[in-house]
Amino acid sequence: MSELLEIYDLKGKFLRIEERGKYYKAIKDEFSKKGKIKTQVKRSTLILVNSRGHIVIQRRNKHKHENPGLFDKTIGGHVEEGHTFNLTIIKECAEELGFPASILSNKEFIKAIHHTDLRVVGLFRKIETINNFQSVRVTKSGESFIQPYIHTTYIGYYDGPIQFIDGESSGIQLFSIKDLTEDIHVNPTEFTEDLKFMVKRYAKHLIPIKKNDK
Repeated sequence: MSELLEIYDLKGKFLRIEERGKYYKAIKDEFSKKGKIKTQVKRSTLILVNSRGHIVIQRRNKHKHENPGLFDKTIGGHVEEGHTFNLTIIKECAEELGFPASILSNKEFIKAIHHTDLRVVGLFRKIETINNFQSVRVTKSGESFIQPYIHTTYIGYYDGPIQFIDGESSGIQLFSIKDLTEDIHVNPTEFTEDLKFMVKRYAKHLIPIKKNDK
């Protein structure tokens, strides 16, 4: 069954429902002809951290059509028609990483991380939604285009095993925020522009759990 997406203008006004493949063909043609895209879809993204403060970064499969072989956020997915940002990240987590997760308010999250077995379930919180987020997508041929998204970021903790189930990733690597920031500075072409932006913007959240912060 085809995946249906909700299409919005760049101010966030709903326009229509469209099949994903048809939409992507249209916007790539639009960018090729006009150098910009005038519509956007919703996307949920996650940066995962373990309780010791190691950030889980995926390396995208080298056969991916966009950003092949680059280090990227832990997971990300389109919000399908009728779905919410929260549901999308729970679904993506189960389908791509193979573990259950719960999304909590900030207040609930801060308390729950001290009373939950993080080897069994991941705990996430929504950090920010950005309208008209400009995502740089590099193709296999080295060309790039900029795709707008209504982009929501989640950050959370999980200490259990991780396995990328659907083959979209060629592996994961763990970084401290210090090491990740340094590696991005030294080898910027190894990382997606999305990840660079998110690490810089949300660095204060990518830290170990403070045992006395209850």
